[in-house]
Amino acid sequence: MNNNQNTKHELFHEYYARWIKIYKEGAIRQVTMQKYVMTQQWLSKLIPSLEICQLNRTAYQQLLNEYAKFHERQTTMDFHHQLKAAIIDAVDEGWIDRDPTRKAIIKGRTPREKKQKFLNQFEVHKLLADLKLGPEADWDWMILLIAKTGMRFSEALALTPADFDFMHQSLNVNKTWDYKNDQGFMPTKNFTSNRKIQLDWQTVIQFTELLKGLPENEPFFVHGKVWNSTPNKRLERHCKNVNIPIITIHGLRHTHASLLLFAGVSIASVARRLGHASMTTTQKTYLHIIAELENKDIDLVMRSLSGLSS
Repeated sequence: MNNNQNTKHELFHEYYARWIKIYKEGAIRQVTMQKYVMTQQWLSKLIPSLEICQLNRTAYQQLLNEYAKFHERQTTMDFHHQLKAAIIDAVDEGWIDRDPTRKAIIKGRTPREKKQKFLNQFEVHKLLADLKLGPEADWDWMILLIAKTGMRFSEALALTPADFDFMHQSLNVNKTWDYKNDQGFMPTKNFTSNRKIQLDWQTVIQFTELLKGLPENEPFFVHGKVWNSTPNKRLERHCKNVNIPIITIHGLRHTHASLLLFAGVSIASVARRLGHASMTTTQKTYLHIIAELENKDIDLVMRSLSGLSS
């Protein structure tokens, strides 16, 4: 039997593991790599004995249906996308006759009720008033900083005193902290994530005092192993204290962006401040807010026009 025949009869989950190693290892971020590995583990569980050559449209649809029993539709869609590239490569190699992913139907469990992702201005004021800002950089200080800057949690963890330019009231975001794998400093999510964020004068004064005398190039929020559940629990406690919706640390980033958009800041400026790769990401994430603002704009236009008389 030739090598091509051998490959055709390779178990699909083993082929997928090999494909990840060849095409993805070292080319994508560790957090994305873990998602591919998770997909491979599901293949081992759902189709342990399926060979590459047996993967036709029916078998593929059955695989998606089985996966969808345990996951929401969007997660099933992500699973499908992660498999598709590997399957197309197998088709190109001649190990599968036709693309079995064509016209695939994506199903999934009903999404759980989504928690509120952000706070309004009044709620933010209540939250910040409840913080206990002591002489050392702790989670309360991080909550304040993310609310004021919209930074990602991993970006805030990686901050060192050297990243603050107090003279020009700005903060230099140029790295992240790998808290999931405990690997220390890592590059930012993408090129546009490297950015300078302008700070208000009050935040400048507070952090000038807080960081005085600390080592210039050491992260001041990190003291040993970090779990994101710890600051999330602290934030939850503050939300409960002042009777506002409970959000996560990442929800503070959404809150920051929402407040800027409602204040009339352009989408382009918000995208730059958040470090989004493109304005499309910002528009997709905050579609509901943008729609609300457009309705306000239409009302404003109509009022302006009604004031004109011939």
